[in-house]
Amino acid sequence: MVEIIQKDGTWVFDGDALRLTPGRDKNVSLLRKTLGELLVPLPALAGLSFEQGKKAGRLRLRLRDGADPLLHATGGRLTEPHDPYQLLVEPGRYGVAEYFTDEVRNALLLDRIPADPVSEYLLAGPAVPLSVSAGDGTASFDGERIKLEWNWKTEDSKAAAGARTLSLADISAVEWHPAAGLENGHLRFTVRTAPTKAPPKYDPNAVELWGFKKDPLMALVAAAVQVRLPHPASAAAREPAPEPARPLPAASDDGHDALLRRLRELGELHRDGVLTQEEFTLAKQAVLKRM
Repeated sequence: MVEIIQKDGTWVFDGDALRLTPGRDKNVSLLRKTLGELLVPLPALAGLSFEQGKKAGRLRLRLRDGADPLLHATGGRLTEPHDPYQLLVEPGRYGVAEYFTDEVRNALLLDRIPADPVSEYLLAGPAVPLSVSAGDGTASFDGERIKLEWNWKTEDSKAAAGARTLSLADISAVEWHPAAGLENGHLRFTVRTAPTKAPPKYDPNAVELWGFKKDPLMALVAAAVQVRLPHPASAAAREPAPEPARPLPAASDDGHDALLRRLRELGELHRDGVLTQEEFTLAKQAVLKRM
């Protein structure tokens, strides 16, 4: 057994699996702390690399395509602080990190683990029940049903329909996108009988995300649902999807009006205490640069 213990977390390899435990340091992301300990079986691994840096090094674990529901549901969009498959290494522990890397690589060679995609999930996914509040709503999942509840920031027509309860059997896909720049993110569920391309702001089966601290936690809901859906490589997942419904008509604003609306939204979030002064200033500057 080999292990490396850092502020960022502890990785242990026993020859059959890697146990990844997040650290308790204040810089460890909320997503990693909430996700908790991960057990990654050796057959799920595609490789391990170690990169040295002046201030810190980094261990990077690569998983085989299709092995992890979290990576599939997020499409590889988890940013560096939230990625559970990276570990920051202090310069004084570079030797340990290199030894750790060699041990894992040797095990992959001895067991002749291929690097090609897999046809079933090899990781269990986040534990349920799970409930996360972020953006314009709360998403809860108990292993069989998804419940979407709205808050005072939800768009009126979407909120008027009330809370939504979706059966897992009715879901054909789930996806999570982080907010990026002026583009909001979302957690979206595709319902077999009512697919839509409506923007998440108006989609009753989606939670709109604005780039705040708890947004990444919605990725855990996505992963918990994803692991219970047919694997993308399975025959069930390859069935033809129904024709998508036409998107809801969008407002006919020009780009300038859209930016003005975004400034008003940011002002409201700041007045209501959702955004700190620093967050509001940075977001406002980003919008003004586009005008």
